[in-house]
Amino acid sequence: MNNSPKIIISGGGTGGHIFPAVAIANALKRLVPSCEILFVGANGRMEMEKVPAAGYKIIGLNIAGIQRGSILKNLSLPFKVIGSVQKALQIIKDFRPDVVVGVGGYASGPLLYAASLKGIPYLIQEQNSYAGVTNKWLGRKAAKICVAFDEMDQFFPADRILKTGNPVRKEVVDIKGKHHAGAELLKLDPLKKTILVTGGSLGAGTLNKSIEKHLPEILAEDVQVIWQTGKFYYKGIIERLGENYHPNVRILEFLNKMDLAYAAADVIISRAGAGTIAELCLIKKPVILVPSPNVAEDHQTKNALALVKQGAAILINDRSAEDTLVAEALRLLMNQEQAGSLSEKIGSMALPEADEVIASEVLKLVRS
Repeated sequence: MNNSPKIIISGGGTGGHIFPAVAIANALKRLVPSCEILFVGANGRMEMEKVPAAGYKIIGLNIAGIQRGSILKNLSLPFKVIGSVQKALQIIKDFRPDVVVGVGGYASGPLLYAASLKGIPYLIQEQNSYAGVTNKWLGRKAAKICVAFDEMDQFFPADRILKTGNPVRKEVVDIKGKHHAGAELLKLDPLKKTILVTGGSLGAGTLNKSIEKHLPEILAEDVQVIWQTGKFYYKGIIERLGENYHPNVRILEFLNKMDLAYAAADVIISRAGAGTIAELCLIKKPVILVPSPNVAEDHQTKNALALVKQGAAILINDRSAEDTLVAEALRLLMNQEQAGSLSEKIGSMALPEADEVIASEVLKLVRS
């Protein structure tokens, strides 16, 4: 392997793609400090801000996904794809990478396709339990496909699959000995049972409606709630309930100290994005997953089912959550045996060194 390998990491669109991409880049830098890393993202998406903030250079492609319910907006898509492939070819010509890594997201497709045209080896990091159309197609020529779930040979050539898990932000899952600190930060009683509800940075309407509707039942059991509403919903909830609704209820737009929220919780209610699931496996607490129905190929349900099959999580579908979610969470809080079993089984699915394992696979592909 040369002493200063050049690697392009492509993809983004959501935190679920960007955090693993940056984790892989950081691991590459730890393993080979002299390596050169360039990110390629989609213009207007969050990677164009988050990647430079993490200390890496990024170039944007003018690419977008298919817009559901808008034929007009999709008319320009073929031209954007052609233009993005042409720009990707130019980026490859200028940067001359040894390896390209795709983490999913709009920019990943054109960049990996351009790499295949130029005979440059590429690695796909497939985060979900159900591969999307683009990754399935690109997987046929991939040198390696790093996955987080079993049975991925239904999508990819079995001889090139490696189960590595999804990279996570280490600081988020470091919760050992932080229960009291978490309760103190959130102004909660460390001795009371606590539910954490998180729908991601944007929030999840179904989770918010479910909690708001059943607050009386939660309070009747003297249970505490750490309720992360997301930025789309926070203002409306505060207008209806007030900032200091009840001492047992902590309403927050965003959780800056996710590790302390995880540490303070006894039961966690969450969506089922692949990155979140990777964190929850390392947290090792009982989890109720409510998959988002608004994602491509319903992959969150498939992610959740992969855990349910192992007895590692409870799944409640989005349409019934408003009626059943809170009752299920309260029941689980009181059932120590089931809670213990869920904690043990989700913990057994954790793959904590995913970033370094993937980085090592990337470096193996660098031409000698």
